[in-house]
Amino acid sequence: MEQRKGRRLILFPLPLQGHMNPMLELANILYFKGFSITIIHTNFNSLNPSTHPHFTYHSISDNLSESEAAEKDLLLLLSHLNTKCFEPFRECLATLVSDVSKEPVACLISDPVFDFTQSVAESLKIPRILLRTGSASFTAVISAFPLLEKKGYIPKQGTILDWRSQ
Repeated sequence: MEQRKGRRLILFPLPLQGHMNPMLELANILYFKGFSITIIHTNFNSLNPSTHPHFTYHSISDNLSESEAAEKDLLLLLSHLNTKCFEPFRECLATLVSDVSKEPVACLISDPVFDFTQSVAESLKIPRILLRTGSASFTAVISAFPLLEKKGYIPKQGTILDWRSQ
């Protein structure tokens, strides 16, 4: 891997295809703009480094059991990933940031679903940028949530999304 002018970016995509592909596209654009790219990825739905050999890859354990990895409830799967990836991600990022043989880390780019990346980036004193991979229609739906909540339509009482009953 060639050194590229002292600007290194670390990207951490959510391990779902619709999140990894846009993150890798952004990484390609940034690479051709002169940045070194390091990708941290989980074992769950792992990336194939041979498809982008000009990036550096670091795999972290997601600690998912077989039943958790096969979870059909997407929200529950994402909850497991957020809980179980926190410590391996923190350790990996701390190692990458402290590696003086490499250029300094300019920024972490992560998926907003990995909410723990904010506290990790702050603790290591590196900037964090979110790459929201949803479509324009998804953004429109999300922007309606406050109104739907105000009118009492969401969260549906007694569901996993009903944080008031917990």
